Amino acid sequence: MSAPWRGFASDNYAGIHPEVLEALTRANAGHAVAYGDDDETERLRDLVREHFGPQAQVFPVFNGTGANVVALQSMCRPWEAVICAESAHVNVDEGGAPEKVAGLKLWTVPTADGLLTPELVDVHAVRAGDVHRAQQAVVTITQSSELGTAYTVDQLGRLADHVHSRGLRLHLDGARLANAAASLGVALREITTDVGVDAVSFGGTKNGAMGAEAVIVLDPELARDVPFLRKSAMQLASKMRFVSAQLAALLTDDLWLRNASHAKRWRVASRSPFAPSPALTSCAESMPTRSSQSCRRLSLSDSSATTASTPGTTTRVRCAGCAPGTPQRRTLTRSRRLSHAR
Repeated sequence: MSAPWRGFASDNYAGIHPEVLEALTRANAGHAVAYGDDDETERLRDLVREHFGPQAQVFPVFNGTGANVVALQSMCRPWEAVICAESAHVNVDEGGAPEKVAGLKLWTVPTADGLLTPELVDVHAVRAGDVHRAQQAVVTITQSSELGTAYTVDQLGRLADHVHSRGLRLHLDGARLANAAASLGVALREITTDVGVDAVSFGGTKNGAMGAEAVIVLDPELARDVPFLRKSAMQLASKMRFVSAQLAALLTDDLWLRNASHAKRWRVASRSPFAPSPALTSCAESMPTRSSQSCRRLSLSDSSATTASTPGTTTRVRCAGCAPGTPQRRTLTRSRRLSHAR
């Protein structure tokens, strides 16, 4: 039997954190009312208000693409459009779902670092009232971005103020919001509610959950339509307690922060010339010569591995290109080395 391996081409390769598994086991006791009228979902609502503010309303969904589609639909009318970075996940990695499912036009802007600025938003904040053009209504940003960069608190505040001054709303794709908060050393609400974000797609799967995301609405005016949009977008879970239990576990005792901080420490450690970088598609690329030589595998204790492993075990660190039974990931340009992992 081969040793367990760790692949860093995507954070979706990691398993489930033990505390999340324990929460699922507890939620599995007995029967509970379906479709969100259960104790786990009510507890999640309380935790979301604790972390994001008293006005925050949470709507658990199955996956990140679904969260983005539902959130953006709630913020747009049928003839309206969304401004985003050209590298945004909604543009390049969601199979056209915002267009196909939500029917939304995406106005994209090239960026140097995956981050939008007020000036870049203004590229498409034009021709208001022109019946021949899809009308911009929302700006969506990703935190952390698809290129591994993160908006600072000040950058978010300036961007939100500018977006609102244009009569637009601000959506934040937070598939890796926990990682951004850990990197910046701030609370979740400091880079969402407090800076003026209107709605968040909150990610749990990349932070130790089995499979759980949520739309978190911070502008109460938007919340009215979300339950209906979630249902029509096929994102309403009947046994919602099992989705809610995962997110509640992450928001309890700062598990979200512990996991994100752990990932941050591993990312720093992995910049060694002997370890595969999470941003690279194969171990060969992480070698000093960037040649096609064989992968140098490391045996690491769990103290420097990912979140969901068993303490005290020894594992093999391998990339997606050399892991047994794992197909070679596609070759990526520099600008896509992080966005592909989502």
